[in-house]
Amino acid sequence: MAKPVPRLSPDQIAAVIATAWDDSPPFNRTLLKHGIMPGPLVQLLKREMTPGAYKIWNARIKGKPAKPTRR
Repeated sequence: MAKPVPRLSPDQIAAVIATAWDDSPPFNRTLLKHGIMPGPLVQLLKREMTPGAYKIWNARIKGKPAKPTRR
């Protein structure tokens, strides 16, 4: 069973998202700075980001370009 995402304030969530976007590879600095493991981090980002932003982030961490979205 996956560990639940820790309850964070909106400011903490913004800091975690910013760290995840800036980090390359994306999980190392987030784990060291905020203490969130990869599984809960993915759950947090999926919950807090827009679907398009999450797709782009997910494609970025997997090393493949994201497909453009239709408008």
